[in-house]
Amino acid sequence: MKAFGICLGLLLAAGTASAQMYRWVDKDGKVRYSDVPPTGTKAASVKAPPPPATPPAVDAKDAKGAKKGPLTPAEQEQEYRKRRAEAQKAAEETAEEGRVKSERAEVCARAKEQLATLQRGGRVARTNASGEQYILDESQVAREVDRAQQNVQKACK
Repeated sequence: MKAFGICLGLLLAAGTASAQMYRWVDKDGKVRYSDVPPTGTKAASVKAPPPPATPPAVDAKDAKGAKKGPLTPAEQEQEYRKRRAEAQKAAEETAEEGRVKSERAEVCARAKEQLATLQRGGRVARTNASGEQYILDESQVAREVDRAQQNVQKACK
């Protein structure tokens, strides 16, 4: 019964610890703090400090991954295979990026070559749907040059 009384007293004391705090300057010019402001003084309310941080709770999933001690041979093999698969995936992604980059460079080079051909001057021939060749006049060449410049801008970003 005595232990119950002590626990109850501690709980009540903890409740008053979280009470509102006030700050004021007394007649001697000293700053004072209390949970009850004195009458006749200008007391300012003070925010209580934040509670101490609690450590994060450990999930069951995290507890599995937090084994203590060395890995078993089977676990070592599993880790090795996992690292190997990740490395292979990274190498494939790097190769794909390189392939895409080289394709873009090739398309850009072709677009620049076509523009240079049109800007060189001279006759420009095209083939129609029936397989016959025809020569472009100056306005058609100008349109082709504009189109080729747009292609270069798109392909060579």
